[in-house]
Amino acid sequence: MKITLLCIGKTDDKYLIEGIDKYIKRLKFYVNFNIMVIPDIKNVKNLSAEQQKDKEALLILKQLQPQDLVVLLDEHGKEFRSLEFSAYLEKMMVQSVQHMVFIIGGPYGFDQKIYDRANSKISLSKMTFSHQMIRLFFTEQLYRAFSIMKGEPYHHE
Repeated sequence: MKITLLCIGKTDDKYLIEGIDKYIKRLKFYVNFNIMVIPDIKNVKNLSAEQQKDKEALLILKQLQPQDLVVLLDEHGKEFRSLEFSAYLEKMMVQSVQHMVFIIGGPYGFDQKIYDRANSKISLSKMTFSHQMIRLFFTEQLYRAFSIMKGEPYHHE
């Protein structure tokens, strides 16, 4: 299985980049994982939130293949404990899902076109985090999920 984290805009904060890179290096032993960054929309000052979401949606949809299993990281999605998230990923592997694409929306969330394309939504918390920080949190949780699958001592319960 291949897993892609699709994001809008690059991360500039050095501490976030270092943390994300740490978990990407660890993940390479478990799964084919990559982060795909769609450049920020230009001239957003002239756009309403809905127009910005629409433009982001078009760019996101261009990156998706019909067979991709698309999971939105959305505050209204299903919440998992780490063990449950690990079991969910393992179930997707058993079901022979070839490519899972997790998507972090832009500052205003997702356009309806993206909700319509998604297979599911998950939430990392009831709290709202910056879409920059979510990259680190998700990458760490992905690593944690695979370490749980492998029975390694990273996760303590």
